[in-house]
Amino acid sequence: MKSKYSISLESLVKEFQLEELYMPMSAADIKISSTEVDRPGLALAGFVEMFDPMRIQVIGRVEKQYLAELSSEQRMSALDSYLKQKPVLIILTSNLLPCEEMMKKAKEYGVPLMGTSTRTSEFLASLIANLNTSLAPRITRHGVLVEVYGEGMLILGESGIGKSETAIELVKRGHRLIADDAVEIKRVSARTLVGSAPELIRYYIELRGIGIVDVRRLFGMGAVKATERIDLVINLEQWDPEKMYDRFGLDEQFENILGINIPSITIPVHPGRNLAVVLEIAAMNNRQKKMGYNTAEEFNKRLMEQDF
Repeated sequence: MKSKYSISLESLVKEFQLEELYMPMSAADIKISSTEVDRPGLALAGFVEMFDPMRIQVIGRVEKQYLAELSSEQRMSALDSYLKQKPVLIILTSNLLPCEEMMKKAKEYGVPLMGTSTRTSEFLASLIANLNTSLAPRITRHGVLVEVYGEGMLILGESGIGKSETAIELVKRGHRLIADDAVEIKRVSARTLVGSAPELIRYYIELRGIGIVDVRRLFGMGAVKATERIDLVINLEQWDPEKMYDRFGLDEQFENILGINIPSITIPVHPGRNLAVVLEIAAMNNRQKKMGYNTAEEFNKRLMEQDF
């Protein structure tokens, strides 16, 4: 999977405590832009027609044993064919060290070599998860993201509708703030969106008439969270007496964000309505649906069975 985003090798070195085996340049200058990771069995065997040099290459005990069973000439030929493709990075797992021929060809073609003590399968799982998050497609939406009873709720609505005030009331009631005003949303898998706040405004919230408030300092570390999965979208809108609002909850709505449909509800706003309580109920109801119980469907079933 190609990505228009990139991260530096330096960040991976810090994240996974990688050991430098050979570096043709500074790790900060080497950019990783693909979420795909390869184990180069076919490439070492000579099949390089479909080789993607932007993918990180991971060499474990199987590949090392294959190379060890070749003669020195065969090994040099195999590594020459492989490394002349100039992969962006090769990582050797399980404390393995590059053979003499690999080190020679890596220097010849300027291919970075790094090492880790972690076993291959465990390292691959961690690396792919990290790349999927770091290089995920993303957008920024104007809104508020809070965690309520374990549910990530993205609150949308026109400016001044009361999103921030609702968020601060939820924080007072023991829930957690992730982002206010701008929410950075990443698609980390085919079914999952994760939201966070831009670094500059992280843990801050704007309340009209008061100004900028530092939620972490006012309410403590337990009142904030760096990231959260988006489970439900709340659309706040001004109450329209002419509009028919859903009173049973049978009509399911979805908000499409980055190609993923997220359950969505529209909540009308008017003076005197306690939005924090309404959102708490919405969070619990959404969680209950995911656990297999839909109150609206159960109530409708009872109505249909009623003998009038």
